[in-house]
Amino acid sequence: MGITLLRITDADLEALAQSRTPGTVLGRSLEGSLPPDFVARRTLEHMPQGRAAGWCSTYYVVRNADQVVVGSCGFKGLPMNRRVEIGYGVSPACRNQGVAAQAVRALLDLAFASTEIEEVLAQVNPDNRSSTRVVEKLAFKRIGQQAGKDDEPLVQWVATHAA
Repeated sequence: MGITLLRITDADLEALAQSRTPGTVLGRSLEGSLPPDFVARRTLEHMPQGRAAGWCSTYYVVRNADQVVVGSCGFKGLPMNRRVEIGYGVSPACRNQGVAAQAVRALLDLAFASTEIEEVLAQVNPDNRSSTRVVEKLAFKRIGQQAGKDDEPLVQWVATHAA
């Protein structure tokens, strides 16, 4: 299944931040494919602070065959120490079909096209075997583990730009 990343507009982010489905994707997004409200709020909060839009963007993952939104992904904020963090999610109906790997590959391509980035970080709950397989498949290296929000265990994975 081929996919395309489509940057989510500010208007759509406003709707998503209020836990509403934007009209632009109403009827053409699968259940569980849209970013959670906290992701939309975080993205919107970064914009007025003058943060670079590209590093704070969230994208719809759109299935090429029918233009249906099957997931979302994006950068979590500005690069720090030449590293940027990513996040991603895919509708349960499209899991284990290579969608997440394609979305993460597209994020890697965007990140490594910048001279600002040497590493891309993904933090994955160790119980999330599907996401672990995605980062392993894309040659991320495990660099450690830390507690996330609510003390959730998160394994840190880093992809390094091949010079």
